Amino acid sequence: MKILMVLTSHDKLGDTGKKTGFWLEEFAAPYYVLKDAGHEITLASPAGGQPPLDPKSDEPDAQTDATNRFKNDEAAQAQLASTEKLDTIDVSKFDGVFYPGGHGPLWDLAQSPVSKAIIENALAADKPVALVCHAPAVLKNVTAPSGDPIVKGRKVTGFTNQEEEAVGLTDVVPFLLEDVLIEQGGTFSKQGVFEPYVVQDGLLITGQNPPSSEPAAEKLLEALKK
Repeated sequence: MKILMVLTSHDKLGDTGKKTGFWLEEFAAPYYVLKDAGHEITLASPAGGQPPLDPKSDEPDAQTDATNRFKNDEAAQAQLASTEKLDTIDVSKFDGVFYPGGHGPLWDLAQSPVSKAIIENALAADKPVALVCHAPAVLKNVTAPSGDPIVKGRKVTGFTNQEEEAVGLTDVVPFLLEDVLIEQGGTFSKQGVFEPYVVQDGLLITGQNPPSSEPAAEKLLEALKK
């Protein structure tokens, strides 16, 4: 099957002067879960080309088997360096969609009408959409056919207020993901700080944090089989 993975193009961490982007593990772990299952992956981002990597996700203590595998995988690195532009993507050609997190999506994908349309059209066509960590923030402006927020009445999770506090960015991010999903009527649940946790509600799959990226991709695999 064909899977679309959507990454951020945003690299500025608010007004801090520091860099952000996508979180390496949240890309690498799902990439290999899906690839090893035999699926074809297309990578896209708002600007196309090389998406910015959050430098913190490249530090030694953030490495996993999947990130180490990626660093030795020249083909995957070349694919990541040449993501397609999001506005050229026809989601009808894909069987499922996965959004890795990192803080970047809070600024660009959460506001993107193109991303909004991709999620709405995928769900309307009965295709599963999975988002992990900060990526559920991109559901902020997505609506159901009724016009209600897509998360209204749905079970969801994502990077929690407590986790944002733990990384010291509560006052830097443009909004708190947990607060927004609750305000929009989502039934938000969570586990402990940085404990893996995934919620599925129909075709919508959300993971809480970096350790949730692999199980979220496995949930997407299960949904693709149905």
